[in-house]
Amino acid sequence: MTDFCKGLDLALPLIQAPMAGTSTPALAAQVCRAGALGSLAIGHLDPAGAAAALADLASRTDRPFNVNLFAHAPAAVDLAREAAWLDALRPRFAAFGAAPPAELSTIYDSFTGNAAMLGVVLAAAPRVVSFHFGLPEAPAIAALKAAGSRLLASVTSRAEAEAARRAGIDMVIAQGWEAGGHRGVFDPEAQDAQLPTAQLLADLVAWGELPVIAAGGIMDGRGIADALEAGATAVQMGTAFLACPESASDAAYRARLASDAAYETVMTRLISGRPARCLANDFTALAQIPGLPDVPAYPRAYDAGKALNAAAKAAGETGYGAQWAGTGAPRVRPMGAADLVRTLGAELAAIQRPA
Repeated sequence: MTDFCKGLDLALPLIQAPMAGTSTPALAAQVCRAGALGSLAIGHLDPAGAAAALADLASRTDRPFNVNLFAHAPAAVDLAREAAWLDALRPRFAAFGAAPPAELSTIYDSFTGNAAMLGVVLAAAPRVVSFHFGLPEAPAIAALKAAGSRLLASVTSRAEAEAARRAGIDMVIAQGWEAGGHRGVFDPEAQDAQLPTAQLLADLVAWGELPVIAAGGIMDGRGIADALEAGATAVQMGTAFLACPESASDAAYRARLASDAAYETVMTRLISGRPARCLANDFTALAQIPGLPDVPAYPRAYDAGKALNAAAKAAGETGYGAQWAGTGAPRVRPMGAADLVRTLGAELAAIQRPA
């Protein structure tokens, strides 16, 4: 039993990753019910939508849960760059009998400086709040800590971990290169060291200033045991939960996870404007187009990405979705979320049981 478990009354040192657009109140509640920490992403919602989702989750469980927020820098609006990107995508839209948006919009507001969203989170009073893409402003951190929330932040380097410590974050999530979905890098234009989970975990454990949660490529009890033995206080797993019936993954997404397509993931900016690990598909293949213009900033590029996926799906084509997945995708096990947590707990117990 780790300190992470004792502080939250958990049976297993496991966080179900938030996974915006895929996590649901039902998924988080089932994870909580089985003794791990369920998570709900609200960074892609407006304050009213976030309040409704949190109320839904609270109605399903009285256990502690994690609320995840995006703390990215405001999007840089570059109209010329955006117009060039939309022109480059125009033939793809045309193939599905559609046209790209006339212009892009900022579809997700950052939590940073967002008083309305802060009010929603404070009203929900979650036991754990986590941040992705960076850190919010000091007054928001102070308000959340004063309300009793334990604060976590995704980091991909020691420098980001040090910034998290200075800001008052309680624990860091070491997101390795293997992890599915968006990289948690604070500055997506900076050089990414692309550290694998084991290396980043070892670096941050040796640093020793904050407890470390390992994330990226962990799919079973053996992976959990290895991370704990290496000094992690807990693990965070996302890809492992994609095939659970409680997740919002659509049928095409699930079918690809169950096929040989799961063996090929790529890191791409094309879909959203930020680097993210995705199952290789028709969208990620656009990177092979000669002379492709620069992708607009996140989340404005995502406005085009979502529109293209919608046009493709309307025409019966499912290869343009944001099918985020980590390198462990071939080891996804389709089962209920609570059953998966219990299975992982049994696997870990078998490994840790004295001979």
